[in-house]
Amino acid sequence: MQAIEFSELKITPLAAFNDNYIWIIAQNGNRSVYVVDPGDAQVVIDYLDTEQLQLAGILITHHHHDHTGGIAELLAYAGQQIEVYGPDSENIANLNNPISTNSQIQTHIKLKQFKLRVDIIPLPGHTLGHIGYLMAGELFCGDTLFSGGCGRLFEGTPMQMHDSLMTLSRLPAETRVYCAHEYTLANLDFALSVEPTNPELIQYHELCLHKRNKQVATIPTCIATERNINPFLRCNTDTIKASVNQHFMQNASDPVDTFALLRQWKDNF
Repeated sequence: MQAIEFSELKITPLAAFNDNYIWIIAQNGNRSVYVVDPGDAQVVIDYLDTEQLQLAGILITHHHHDHTGGIAELLAYAGQQIEVYGPDSENIANLNNPISTNSQIQTHIKLKQFKLRVDIIPLPGHTLGHIGYLMAGELFCGDTLFSGGCGRLFEGTPMQMHDSLMTLSRLPAETRVYCAHEYTLANLDFALSVEPTNPELIQYHELCLHKRNKQVATIPTCIATERNINPFLRCNTDTIKASVNQHFMQNASDPVDTFALLRQWKDNF
């Protein structure tokens, strides 16, 4: 897949499994790279060998195997001590730079090879220790925010996930979002069933259909787009509340209650 260059970083998606994206992060003039959520080591190794790049570190958002399964093999491949970041509360093997998730206060790390500050955003909901990485206007959010959707609640509560999504929705509008799955068209089918007359959503769906027909990734998206088209970021709007209440024959008004019902609807869609 084609690399994406929007800032000082060059970001390349590697397709893995059925619909995963593993993200390779490079910096102009630097042959060292970082990899985000490498569930499959071999696709990463093949890319590094082909491009003659050196692995500097690994960034993990949460403990699910399709995000962590390649860590041990990549450590063996690198043959040296590389940085491995991830949430300390999620029992992930081989972390040598664990990140505390006890506090809801946003912290930061420094990627040594890039000399780049990376803000750590706690994102409980999909899992309890899930985190996101924000660097130079690029957000790597694992399975929390997808284009047109959000992650399932395997461990967290609706309130936790809603709060995490609201945290992300308050980021600058131009922030680009790199999630870990190509779920966009399925998410947009659901979003259109919830909000069928949203003109931005209709237009975005057509754009994404065009991209996927050409086997082009729909990711990254951006916060501005998601605010307009993603129903899970719009649970405070009258249109989403009305649609959810009509579907469930209820009278929910609180955004968290609306989110919980919306997630239930999507789980059974």
